[in-house]
Parts: sequence; structure tokens; C-alpha cells
Amino acid sequence: MWWTLPGCTDSTRATAILSMSLAFDMLSHVITGDVKSKVDQIWNSFWSGGISNPLEVIEQITYLLFIRRLDELETHAESRASFTGKSLENPTFGPGEQDFRWSRLRNLEPEVMYDVVSDGVFPFLQKLGGDGSTYAEHMRDARFTVPSAHLLSKVVDLLSDIPMDKRDTNGDLYEYLLSQISSSGTNGQFRTPRHIIDLMVKMSAPRPDDEICDPACGTAGFLVSASEQLRESHPEVFTNKEQRHFFHNSMFHGYDFDSTMLRIGSMNMMLHGIEQPDIRYRDSLSENVSAEVEKYTLILANPPFAGSLDYEATSQDLQRVVKTKKTELLFLALFLKLLKPGGRAAVIVPDGVLFGSSKAHKELRRMLVEEQKLDGVVKLPSGVFKPYAGVSTAILFFTKTNSGGTENIWFYDVQADGFSLDDKRNPIDANDLPQVLERWAERDGSEKDRARTEKSFTVPKSEIAEQGYDLSINRYKEIEYEEVEHRAPLDIIADIEKLDAEIAEDLAELKAMLS
Repeated sequence: MWWTLPGCTDSTRATAILSMSLAFDMLSHVITGDVKSKVDQIWNSFWSGGISNPLEVIEQITYLLFIRRLDELETHAESRASFTGKSLENPTFGPGEQDFRWSRLRNLEPEVMYDVVSDGVFPFLQKLGGDGSTYAEHMRDARFTVPSAHLLSKVVDLLSDIPMDKRDTNGDLYEYLLSQISSSGTNGQFRTPRHIIDLMVKMSAPRPDDEICDPACGTAGFLVSASEQLRESHPEVFTNKEQRHFFHNSMFHGYDFDSTMLRIGSMNMMLHGIEQPDIRYRDSLSENVSAEVEKYTLILANPPFAGSLDYEATSQDLQRVVKTKKTELLFLALFLKLLKPGGRAAVIVPDGVLFGSSKAHKELRRMLVEEQKLDGVVKLPSGVFKPYAGVSTAILFFTKTNSGGTENIWFYDVQADGFSLDDKRNPIDANDLPQVLERWAERDGSEKDRARTEKSFTVPKSEIAEQGYDLSINRYKEIEYEEVEHRAPLDIIADIEKLDAEIAEDLAELKAMLS
């Protein structure tokens, strides 16, 4: 056990966990108004202060938000202890660490504040998780890089004015910060919009006994969403001691090879109340996966589409599944390796996976259809990842069986996701996502009879096989054309001749007037 929520016993832990998630759970709306203005001021302050790397800015802001939230939780626990007349159990801040609390820190003079943060708060954060925790491992190489006391004081003042006491603050603080990563989209990496993550998680329906993995986790958005969905759908997780321990220590697993992302993802999970998430450094496509084979029951991922890798740099375990250098195909091979039989996957893939003509493309699609159980294909509009890229993508839903099971494949052609499909991505009324979720639940029932002229329909496996396992929705969708009646050509010609005669008559009158 690496650290304990301040003042929490087992009976009150669920309440504290829900409270803890407020810090980073403002993730459902576009940030606007006063909060947006303050975040922009913070961003500009870092920029003018000499920090121009967006990830570095987010990392430093994350540390400060984290220390603020720890203080708020400690204050809440102290008030509860005082009210009940009990002593505070498991305090986060010890007797010599009270100056590290946000409520005291924010009132210090800039130079004193800077010394306390660099020499006290940061070492405190680095050891907070305890030896052996994934958090402590990621924080070991973390750096405090705010260059001046003036900048730190200004940022602390601005952060203090941002409300963090409600789940919905008419803004999306953390997601807005992440949206500032101008380097996103390089090397095939695109930040997944939160509403798409939530859709995939709801369609996957995480269960209390799932071991959930994202092999390209980034800031851990899929894992955070899965944890929130479990809290909403399965509150019994927190009333059963064994399930609660499993939830905090064994349920969530994420890999990435970017150490900065690992730190942000680890803190993101911790601020959402996951006590010991397994967030680790791993080059998922290069390392041997033998130790992880058939370990997980649910995979949620949007892996990077970075083109091709050298054979020499690719795991031989994956090459034995499908011989290719294409990263999107290698990741699918990885998912099949990592899933237990009966395990499910919801993963984003580029459109080329659906219809690519190479031997590797066809073989992987054949495996999904014939050897596993391909449940559904949700085609996303190409603007979903703007402003980073206009790449066309789809979501694949499949179950690992190793014995087939595909009968009918459910398709949905998403045409609107609630936001404009241009670079601005402004909210709009048109939104197919609620219907996607509704019809997904009916895919084995009424959806089988739905006409292929509609947004969703099912296609039998035999027809998919006849089409060379092509999974592009346009291959099977039928377009309804309205019959238009046209006038007879001779009638049109007669009207033209009549107009010509009238024009000639008018011209003759004009000539007479001018002569």
C-alpha cells in the first residue's frame, strides 16, 4: 500500500474517492468564459516566462493542481475529524510539511514560495507514493522547471481562482490544457476526444472483475473513463472489501514510452481516486509480450498510427501473429495477444485497416472475423481528430474467442458527433452518439432487420467473407435515390424556340426605335 487518502477509513473511502475525482473530472464540456480566460493567462505566463513546450507547461500545472487538491482533501478530512471528535487518521501532510499545503503556500512571498516549492513540495511529491509504487517511479525523474519566483507566484494566484469544487464547471480544465499540445498529431499520435472515449467505454460496459489495459495510454483518458463508468454502474465495488482492493490495485493497466505522459497519466489516475494504477514504461511493439499474454479482459485504446517499423525493432511475438511493419496492424496483433479468451476490445483504427489490400491487412481481418468474434464497426467522421489531423478512423469492437463466433457484424456510420467537423470543433446540435449507444444495445435484436439505407445495420459473416473481409461500411451500405421526373425533350425544345422568338421580336422592336 503506497499512500492513503487523508482521514479515510474503509467505510469512508468511497466518499473520499468520489471527492478526490473532482480535481480532474471537469471533462465533459468545452471550457469557456472566466475559467478559460484564467487558463489562457496561465498558459501565456509560462510562454512569456520562458517555457514554450506545451507538455512541460501541462506537467508543471499538473503538479501545482495536485498539491492544491491534496490540501483541499486534507482540510475536508480535518473538518470531519473535528466534527466527530476523532483524531485525523493517515494525514497526508506531516508536522514538518504543513508549509507545503496550498492554503499556506499561496500566501507566501514569491521568493519564499519558490524555495518552499523547489526544496520542499517537489521532494514531498516525489516520495509521496512510497517506495515501489508506480507513481514514485514516474516522479523520480520529474523536474520542477518554473524558472522564476515571479512566474510561480503569478501562476499560483491564477490557479487559486479556478473553481475545482464541482464536477461540471462549464468547462473542461484538464482537457483544455491537453488541447494546447500543438505537437499532437506528430508521429501518428492524436489526442482522443473525451466524448469518443466515453462512448467506447459505455459500449464496452466494464465489469467489476475486468482487468483493463490501454497499451498506448498517454494521459490515461480511457482508464479514467472506465473507472468513472464503474463507479456509476457498479457502486457495489466500494462496499465489498475484496472488490475495492482489486479496483485500486489490480484493475487498471497502462503502458507508454513517453515518460512525461506517464507522469501526467499516473497523476491523472491518482487524482481520480485510483490508489495504485499500473502505469508503466513500455515500448509495446518492440518488447517481448510473453509475460503479458492473455492477461487482460478488456482493452481500450487509440494507438498511434506511425506508419512502419523495422522488422528488427518489432517484437517477434507480434510478427508471429501477422508479418507486417504497419504499426496499426501490429497493435491489433498485440491486442489479440494480451486478451484472455472471452476478453473484449474497443480500439480506434485508421480506415486503411478496414479495406487495405495487402496480405497482412486481409489476413488480420480474416482472423478477426473467422477466428475471433468481430462484434461491430463504428465509422467516425474524418473531422473527429481536428485540429490535429483530418484522418479517417473507425472503432473496432471484438471479442477474443480463438474459436470464431462471428455471425453478424454491426455497422454504424457516424455523421455527427456533437461538434463541428472543422478545426474549431464548436458544439452543434447534430449528434449521432446517443443513438450509437442505443442501437448497439439492440444489435442482436431489432438491428438485424434494419435496412442498409440507414445509419446502422448488420451484415452476415458469409457476405463479409465473400467481399474478401472488407470492413468498410460503404461496401455494404445501400444508397436510396429519389426518382425525379423530367419533362419530355421536345417540350423543352419548344419552350426554347418560343423564348428565341420572343427575343428576336424584342430585338426587332429595339432596332426600329434606334433607326
